[in-house]
Amino acid sequence: MNPPFSIPISIHAIDIDELGHVNNVVYLRWVQEVAAAHWNFVASSELKTKYSWVVLRHEIDYRLPVFLENKIIGSTWVGEYHGARFERFVKLCHANSSKVVAEAKTMWCLLDADTMKPKRIDEEILQLLQIAQ
Repeated sequence: MNPPFSIPISIHAIDIDELGHVNNVVYLRWVQEVAAAHWNFVASSELKTKYSWVVLRHEIDYRLPVFLENKIIGSTWVGEYHGARFERFVKLCHANSSKVVAEAKTMWCLLDADTMKPKRIDEEILQLLQIAQ
């Protein structure tokens, strides 16, 4: 298996809640940002115009708090697919120690961008998502 697709995550003062750490809703935003960055990295302009993705489900396990001064890396890879649905996994880790701060399993649905109806995942999409992990 290829290594996961990874990007650095930026932490901003607005991400910090009244407890002094990153709010749990921000983790969800990061999960979506990592997934979108992966798609934007692998997909051509034509594919980005032709297809869209919508989230059907998020499951997040929070492991450690994150603070403003922390550096975070988000990594993603895909799992099983069925019809128009695709599993995606995201792991958020401290950049310096690689300690996991959160893990997510999400279910995404591929849509035809014109009709906004589900589109069965074909070999082209499958290869893009699995090769460039």
